[in-house]
Amino acid sequence: MGAGELAPDAQPIRWLQLVLATACGLAVANLYYAQPILASLAHSLATTPARAATVITLAQAGYAVGLIFVVPLGDLAERRRLVVGVLMLSAVAAAGTALAPSIGVLDLTVCILGLTSVVAQILVPLAADLSGERVRGQVVGTVMTGLLLGILLARTVAGALAQVAGWRSVFWLTCGLMAGLVVLLRTVLPVSRPRATVAYPRLLGSVIGIFVSEPELRRRGAYGALVFASFSVYWTVAAFKLSGPPYHFPNLIIGLFGLAGAAGAACASVAGRLADRGHSAAATGVFLAATCIAFVFLFVGGSHLWAMVLGVVVLDLGVQGTQVTNQSIIYRLRDDARSRLNTAYMVCFFAGGSVGSAVAGVVWTDAGWAGVCALGAAAGATGLVLWFREQLARRSAGVVSVEAAPAELYQPGGATAEGIS
Repeated sequence: MGAGELAPDAQPIRWLQLVLATACGLAVANLYYAQPILASLAHSLATTPARAATVITLAQAGYAVGLIFVVPLGDLAERRRLVVGVLMLSAVAAAGTALAPSIGVLDLTVCILGLTSVVAQILVPLAADLSGERVRGQVVGTVMTGLLLGILLARTVAGALAQVAGWRSVFWLTCGLMAGLVVLLRTVLPVSRPRATVAYPRLLGSVIGIFVSEPELRRRGAYGALVFASFSVYWTVAAFKLSGPPYHFPNLIIGLFGLAGAAGAACASVAGRLADRGHSAAATGVFLAATCIAFVFLFVGGSHLWAMVLGVVVLDLGVQGTQVTNQSIIYRLRDDARSRLNTAYMVCFFAGGSVGSAVAGVVWTDAGWAGVCALGAAAGATGLVLWFREQLARRSAGVVSVEAAPAELYQPGGATAEGIS
């Protein structure tokens, strides 16, 4: 083993994994805090609910910009410095949101808050860099568990806190949490060696080149886009269904449905271990199938609560299991470009979710709950068809698993050395 390389089974010590998981969860939660408090926000700022809802779009737009222009810097800049700088900007944006005197100011601060939320997508590749090859999936799964819990709990926490102390208190809390992470991560994160030496414009352009040259990245991007489309199809219309007949649930109860997806967060670590043990191909098929099957339960859940809850659990298992398996695979492609690999993958993932949300609204209006369930199942089924085609191609080439794939099939453009100094 050469200088600067990690042993295959090396991994960050447990407390550092937990710190990274917590930081990812707190950072990504910033994207979701505003969703359950839009009514209070609109009333406070004397605007319409429709106008207030644009802050969600702007937060997502900021996140998309961050994925494209900030996350690739993880390969060019020293990561501890980059993470601390982005979190400092996040704390300032949160304070600006809490103080916003008008919806126009809020638009700007929420957009910046969304952009800085991509720090989570810098930390996940960092965790992969700190891990040896044999345990990388397990470590990524642990960190992703924190990220997923942040997504699941953000709406519930924001709704409860706003009920007690007003909507501005949510963003004051965010400001304090981001400031705390600045101090914590500045203290505990190791200094990392930048992986790329090209100029920033060329770094951004290389993301496209990597996407074109890595067929496994494109396949995993397609799986991610399709399962997140399914996920977004459900959650885009869930509030309409649950607030109407036969349930007529209030907002607080609807928000609690997000907690049913906690099983998906628990699945993240399991998916990572399966990838480490060479079972990622089979696991991908199982998780894609789960995404399809979830919509069978959700369709029945149109009139039976137990099926609705079970469908949410199975949907999260499928989506989060696919996500962790995908990331465990793509981080093996090129150790010099993990942040750029993550950028390309997350752009696909995010695009799938955006399309799913947009189409779901139309289908809900035209075809109701049955149409929505058919749409979600179709997205998952498309991923399953692609997976079957991949397995047939691998068997024709004499490849029994993703991990055993030859370089020309699996990683034609990438270095294989692991670890950082």
